[in-house]
Amino acid sequence: MTITPDAPSSARSIDGIPLTPKEVTTIGFEDLAPKATVEEERLHRKQKLAGALRIFGRFGFGEGVAGHITVRDPEFPDMFWVNPLGLSFRHMSVSDLILVNHNGEVVYGKHSVNRAAYVLHAAVHEARPDVVAAAHAHSVYGKAFSSLGIQLDALTQDSCAFYECNTVISDHGGAVVFEEAAGRDFAKAFGMNRAAIHQNHGHFTVGSTIDEAVFWFVCFERCAQAQLAAMAAGTPKHIPHDSAVYTRENAGNSITGWMHFQPLWQEICRTDPDLFD
Repeated sequence: MTITPDAPSSARSIDGIPLTPKEVTTIGFEDLAPKATVEEERLHRKQKLAGALRIFGRFGFGEGVAGHITVRDPEFPDMFWVNPLGLSFRHMSVSDLILVNHNGEVVYGKHSVNRAAYVLHAAVHEARPDVVAAAHAHSVYGKAFSSLGIQLDALTQDSCAFYECNTVISDHGGAVVFEEAAGRDFAKAFGMNRAAIHQNHGHFTVGSTIDEAVFWFVCFERCAQAQLAAMAAGTPKHIPHDSAVYTRENAGNSITGWMHFQPLWQEICRTDPDLFD
């Protein structure tokens, strides 16, 4: 004999809401919509930049006056906004940011620029029109990893985001870079990669948004930490090529990098509302 369950007397629901498929949105996606004016886009980029710098401070990436994040101006793309020399990441506000041209001159703002920020970042921005933002800091694991002169390997799912798109730059490694020619050498060696390890210096990341560039920097730092730990413990097993490529293309693309930044952005907006000053 076949027993069939009684049909439900009514549709299933919670708090009066029927448990049926719903149309949903992804948190934060409205942020990707084009802004109505260039002024709105400029303010948006500056707000993200101030918040990203505070996030760097929260992660402990500050090392005196070293470290910088840059973002192109939407109206004048040959210029970029950057943190001024000497101000703590953790105190950064929109009004503190300065605009620098590709000659290293401050054209908006009242504070000076770190020359190393100008030399390296300006060269990358000039060589890579697709790069809207670039990030660098003297973080502990990035510095340690850079001393090995090796690429980041595909050892974990997260590190696949950098598979075949990170490189080691040995030229001028360890030297403070103040000369524009050295910056051009750096940008040429950077190529079309997502991340570069400047030997004996640290890592740099780029992206089509501040969100993407900054998250890749944080992610690379943690992947470097994981690889150093794995190498110290034994002989790491690498993810096979096909799997690494598949993961990079599906979970390590630009929009994924942007999305991973959103929880960091939400946190800093909640705890540090004065970043918008």
